[in-house]
Parts: sequence; C-alpha cells; structure tokens
Amino acid sequence: MSCLLRVGIGSEEEVAQDSTQDAFENGRRFGVYEIDCHADGSLCELGRGAMGVTYRATDTSLQRKVALKIIKSDIAERSADARERFLREARAAASLRHENIAIIHQFGMRLETGQYFYAMELIEGETLDDRVRRAGPLDARTTIGIAKQVTSALAAAEKHGLVHRDLKPANLMLVNVDEPEVMESDQSRSKRSKIRALRKSGIPVVKIIDFGLAKAFHTATDPKSLTHDRFVGTPAFASPEQFDHSALDVRSDIYSLGETLWFALTGKTPFSGRSVEEIHRAQQSNVLPVEQLKAAHVPSRLRSLLKSMIAIEPASRPGTHELAARLQDCSPEARSARRMRVTLAAAAIALLAAVALAAALLSFLRNESVHSLATAVEKSIAVLPFENRSSDKENAYFTDGVQDEILTDLAKIADLKVISRTSVMHYKSDAPRNLREIGQQLGVAHIVEGSVQRAANKVRVNAQLLDARTDAHLWAQTYDRDLADVFAIQSEIAKAIADQLQAKLSPNEKKAIEEPPTTDLAAFDLYSRAKSLLLSAGFSATQDQDRRKAIELLDEAVKRDPSFFVAYCLLAGAHEDLYAVSGSDHTPARLALAEAALQAAVRLRPDAAETHLARANYLYYGLRDYGGALAELQIAWRALPNDPRLFELTGYILRRRGQQKEALRNLERAVELDPRNFITLQQIALGYQNLGRYAESIAALDRVLAIMPANVETRANRGLFYLCWKGDSQPLHQTIDAILAQGPGTIASAADIWFLCALAERNPAAAERALIALGDNPSWNEGTIILSRSFAEGLLAHMTKDEARARTAFEAARAQQEKIVQAQPDYGPALCVLGLIDAALGRKDLALDEGRRAIAHTPVEKDVINGSYVLQYSAITAAWAGDKEIALQQLEAGLHAPLASVMLSYGALKLLPFWDPLRGDPRFEKIVASLAPK
Repeated sequence: MSCLLRVGIGSEEEVAQDSTQDAFENGRRFGVYEIDCHADGSLCELGRGAMGVTYRATDTSLQRKVALKIIKSDIAERSADARERFLREARAAASLRHENIAIIHQFGMRLETGQYFYAMELIEGETLDDRVRRAGPLDARTTIGIAKQVTSALAAAEKHGLVHRDLKPANLMLVNVDEPEVMESDQSRSKRSKIRALRKSGIPVVKIIDFGLAKAFHTATDPKSLTHDRFVGTPAFASPEQFDHSALDVRSDIYSLGETLWFALTGKTPFSGRSVEEIHRAQQSNVLPVEQLKAAHVPSRLRSLLKSMIAIEPASRPGTHELAARLQDCSPEARSARRMRVTLAAAAIALLAAVALAAALLSFLRNESVHSLATAVEKSIAVLPFENRSSDKENAYFTDGVQDEILTDLAKIADLKVISRTSVMHYKSDAPRNLREIGQQLGVAHIVEGSVQRAANKVRVNAQLLDARTDAHLWAQTYDRDLADVFAIQSEIAKAIADQLQAKLSPNEKKAIEEPPTTDLAAFDLYSRAKSLLLSAGFSATQDQDRRKAIELLDEAVKRDPSFFVAYCLLAGAHEDLYAVSGSDHTPARLALAEAALQAAVRLRPDAAETHLARANYLYYGLRDYGGALAELQIAWRALPNDPRLFELTGYILRRRGQQKEALRNLERAVELDPRNFITLQQIALGYQNLGRYAESIAALDRVLAIMPANVETRANRGLFYLCWKGDSQPLHQTIDAILAQGPGTIASAADIWFLCALAERNPAAAERALIALGDNPSWNEGTIILSRSFAEGLLAHMTKDEARARTAFEAARAQQEKIVQAQPDYGPALCVLGLIDAALGRKDLALDEGRRAIAHTPVEKDVINGSYVLQYSAITAAWAGDKEIALQQLEAGLHAPLASVMLSYGALKLLPFWDPLRGDPRFEKIVASLAPK
C-alpha cells in the first residue's frame, strides 16, 4: 500500500526508484542477496534517494547482513564505456579501509537486468541527521568528538586521492558498537581502544557511508562527469567548488564537514535557499549567521574553526592535519588545561597585566589614529634600481644587490605595500625618470631612488624617498662607511623609510630586517649576479643557459659561505626551473640537486618563511604535492606579506587542481604587487585561454604588449589565440609578416607559431621557412607536451605526401623521445608524445598502449594541466592510429576537461592537419560545428 500511495501522489523520481523492485527474483531475491522483510511482509527499506533504494539484506553466500543499494534502472542504460568508468571509480572507493568508514563489500552490475548495485556493511544506528531532528542539536563536546573521527577518515582518504563529494549529516552514521571479545592484531587492539574510549566518554562512534560513491555514480550516469561539468552532491552542504564544477580535493570535504558540524550544533545550515541558485548566491555572499552559533553557546574557538572550514577559498581552509590539531585545541580537555594555566598564573601577573592593558590600550588608540589617516595607498612604495657610480662597471651587480636587499627588507613589513623587483627592474636606465608616470604605472604613492659607489674597502650609499604624486622629497640620507657595513646600511635605510611612512614594525619584522644575508661580500656579489640572471631568464631566449650559469655562481657562493641561507633557497629554485619549468632536464638527478639545496636551507633556518616558500616550490615543481605546497605557503604568508611569488604559486596550484577562476584571482593579486611582471601577465592570458575565454585572453596579452610592445612571442600568441577562437588564420599571418619585415632573425622565438600557422594554411613553403627559423628548438611546446623539430619535419613531409622523408624524420624523433621516456618512464607527457610518434610510424597497437599508459600515469583528477594535455593529445594519437572510436571518445572527454589546449580549440580542429583522419566523420564535424564562435 505504501508503494501504491507513493506512485499515486509521488514524483516521477519516486516512481523510478520503485522500479528497482522489478529486478527482484521471487519478489525479494537479488542475485546472492535476499532482502529482509518486516513482519507484515513488506521489504525492509533502510533509505531511498535520487540514485536508488537501500535495503537491509542477507548475503546468502557468506551469511552476513548487508545494506544493499540498488541503483535506478535508467542509470544502467548507458554505454559500455560509462559502465567501465563506474566500476573503476567504485573499485577505488572500495579500496579504502578505515575504522570510521563503512566497508564496501561488493560493487557490481547484474547481467540479467544491467542494474548496478553495491553492498556495504550493515551499520546499526541512526544518521546524524536523524539524531539532530529527533533529539535536537548536539553539545560542543559531542560534536568535536564526531568531527575528530570524520577528520581522521578524511586524512586516510586523502592519501588514496579520494574525495567523498557528498559529506552531510545523512551520510554520517552514529553507531551502537558491540566490542568483540577477541582482537587478533595490534591494529585491531588499537581500534578497540578507541571504541572503548569513545563509549566511556558517551561520544558515538561515527561511520561515513557512500564514501567516493557520488563520483562513481555520477560517472556511470554521464561520461562527461569525469570533467566535473555537472553538479555532484547535496546543495545545502556542498562546497563552492562543486557549484562551479571545479576539480575537488579534501578541502571540499572539509567545507562540507564544516556545514555538517554547524547543523549538528544548531539544527540549521549556514546557507539556505529554495533552489540551488539561491543557496549558491547565499554562499558567495560569505555572510555567516554567526548569531546561530552564539545562541547555541558554541565556544569562540570552535566558532572560529567553523568559519575557517567554511571559507570561500579552498586555500583558506585548514587541511586535515591542521584541522585535527585545531579540533583538539577546541576540546573541553584543552579548554580545562588552558583555564588551569591561566588560574595558576593570574595571581602572579595581575598587577603587570593591568599596567600592560593600559599601555596596550593607549598604543591601540594611537595606532588606530595613525591608521585612519594613512590609507593603503599612502603606504605603498617602489624601490627603483639604484645608479652605479663606481668606476668599475663590474660593480653594477653589487649595486643591484644593494637595491634588492633594501626592497627585500621593506617587503617584510606587513604594513607596507611594496612592488616586486621584477617590475621595478624595467626602470633601470640612465635617462631621467618621470616619477609621476612610474607611480601611476606601478600603483604606488612613494618611490625610493639611490646610488651606490664602491671603492677599495669603502662604500657610499645615497637614498632618497619621494612622493610620486608631487615629486616632493620626503627624506634623504648619504652613508659613508666601510664596505663591510653595507648590510647594516641597507637595514638602516629600510627602517628609516618605514618610519617616514609611519608603518608599524613588529619585533619579528625588525629582527628580520637587521639580519644580514651573508658576511662574505664576494659571495654576495656571486649571489647578486645569479639573481639578476634568474630574474631575466623568463624573458630570455637563452633561459636554460642563464639558469645553468646562475647555478654555477650560486654553487660558488655557498662554497665560499656555507651559511648563505637565501643563496641555497635561490639555488633550489634554479634547479627546479630546469626540472619542471623549462622541462629541459626533467631527470631524477636534477631533482636530487634541488632537494639537496633545499635541505641545506632547512638545516640553516628550518622555521624561516623563506624556507617554507622554498619547500612549497619543491613540493609543487618537484613532487606535485599540491596540498603540501599550499600548507607551506600558508605558513610563509605570515612573514612575507609582500611577496608576489606566494600568490603566483597559489594560482598555479589551484589551476592544476581545476580551480581556474580562483587561480586567476590569485594571479591577479600577484600582479598587484608585481604589476609589470611579464611572465605572470602571460600566465593570466593562458588562464583565460584554458577556460576558452579568448576575448579576455587577448585582452590580457594586450596588457603585456602595453609593457613590452615589441615582444615577438606575445604578438604571435595574440594572433594564435585569435585563430583558436575564430578559426581564422589571417590575423596571425599578418602578424608573422610584420615580424619578418623587421629582419630574418626576429621571428626565432615565435617560429613554432609560424610553423603552426603555415600548417593551418596548408602552405608547405612557409612551413619549410619556419623550420629553418626554428633551428634545433622544439616545433611545438604546450605545457609539458614538447614536439621536437624532427617531429615537425615528419609532419610536414606527411602533409606533402613525401612518405620516405616523413618516416626518416619520425624515426629520428622517436629515437630522441625514447631516451626521454627511458629516463622518466612514469612521466605521462613524455609517454604521450612517444605514442603520437608511434602512431605516425603506423605502430597502431603500441601507440594506443602508450596513450593509455600516459593517461593512467597522469589522471586529470590529480593534475588538471598535465592530465588534460595528455588526454587531449592522446586523442590525436588514436586518430592517427586509425581507431576513430577511441579518438572521438577521448576528444569528447578532452573537450570537457577542466583545461582547454590549443589543439582542441575550434580553430585547430577546423584547420590543422593533426585532425585530418577524422574529417568527414559526422560526429567529428558535429563537434567542430558546436565549437564555432556564436
């Protein structure tokens, strides 16, 4: 009767759910499982939802009770590929073992009906949702006890790369545990001890159900789901990333846990609405109803923790380790310990506290008065390159080093906005400077100018502070000292400028400013030369040579002064650039050199902010440990408030996690501190291109050209993005002609784009000229997909039907690429390129196998950038290998990846010969037409 009533008055969804009963044999049998019945003969339902119905059942083969979930029949009506993906994701979820996660016994599909199901351990108890609705909100102690258990489970899942995606009160079971009398292993004894402690404290044991299944079911339902283009989860408890369809990690689950704990404490959710859109809008407002927590008498520390867990930006939320520590700090035991310490100390410090309070109050009022008069603009400053007045021009590097140290010291002051050296180095000139114009370009109110004169063992440093808006001189000082005092001079200048701008200087900041980088001036010269080389390497056609030369200089510097801390940090970064940024030496040996330099820095100053930044770079570029890198950056931010590298690296990490919009926001914040950084602005343009937002990408390149109007690579990229967007090669062609008109060697840095333009126009003569201009450089480099010059020769020969020349060129390309793969066999991008070459050589099975392995080594879920590139270029491999079905499947999946490559743009699909094997296929032509600009 209950079923008939639901059918009569329920929704279509409920009717579809009831259709699961059609799969039963003899009314209650489902394969080896027999559904339990109530006394009245009705089936024993444990719950029902959008995906299906869960029943209490018995596994007749193993004679154990299970919770059997039978998925709606319409989910089963999918392709074989969808079913394969479902099972792959489901197996990953089933591999997770933790005492606070419900065990999945079996996933499967019943062949007779094509119906999915899974069986998990039967948990006796009630959900957190049911508990709160039945008995009211929980107290803080119980809530913290539950949160600790869930956090432990999330930490375990994080190690497996798994995200729940639907963490909510209804998926947390509060269990009535009966302890077994015998525990066979140490691990079991440990679990038994935890259970006993929880039962003694009155805190329920928690079991998370449906772990990882949201993704598995979503994948089975829609092949596009691997690219996160549909909402997954429950809106009231979902993270902002889920609404934006961004890639997720454990911090998304931490957000959902924060909302779940909020519900447990108040019986309400922090954001509500009648629709998904209303909930998302409330979320984006970031206005938390903290009065709900206060009304529930939630302690202040726990309120603060919940607010950080529900932060809009994932990077602002605690990771699992930090969350566990903060939960412990919020516990009643910790509060009692703190109260005891306070009580014991109160009598001894009462008088001092009263005096200190009065002094602090006066200081606060004074500082607030100053702050109200001095806006953020008033405390903004740029330190322009100093003039080298030494007779020996070799001292130019020393002069640069002095200016850079003053800038670095000022940047350590949180109360100032200080522009990075990368931006101010553009104003290194003997010509008179227009300070008002420079101030406007850099967005600052004040400018520091100066000069350095070094002779024998003496040094003269002149510095002056000017108001960029009026050209007024605010402060000036000349220092004539012994050369050995140069670092003391730099500190004095920085403190004098901070004082002039009325910037607050903390004791830690004062200490950091006064600490000299080294006591060896020769080592400082070597370091300054290396730093200048590395700063300009990103703008140079000889960047790898510059980096290698910088490494030699730094090796010599630390040999002279083994305690030269910042030199070790810079050295680690230089090795990482060769390993990951340029990719020219992506070998274990190069990574080991980076690690050795980092460890030297750690030994010298393990707690320094620069150490945490260096470690973040190593974790990101070397190990691709994005969570670890973000944690290090959070620590570094406290002492490096003006360092744009923190925001820049955060942007790169978020981009690799699929959080493209958040990544762009961080890159824009980096540009605020480094407004003329050519590379960061290029990366912003690339970020918009990754999103397929070509108009904004071109506008970002125009910002680059406003700084460096003659930059050939940027001009060519602007035309290339127009080709990708509109499928029109003419603007790029005109740009190439204009560059060529400047001289035959001008095109060298954009010869690869010229070659691509010639391919799009099917112009073999222009392609040959582009190859000559290319020299020995790669013919194409998109992210970590690097195609050699030999590959380009083979592609051109194939296009002109010269198959003998094509085979010779591709064989040469393969010999080069095979060496790269042998040096790094698990590196997906290199293996992907090898598969592409083997496809060109007609080695179909080998090419397809290499493509599959490349995708397996570089999953999109773990690395959005490399994963997307590998997936998309593997589609070309399959097309060349003659397997249209795989090619089209990978093409469709690639188009829905979180990042778009040039090769999968409308223009590339329409014009480039890479996709010729698919031309004429109706599915391919439909895809191309769907991408045409509206």
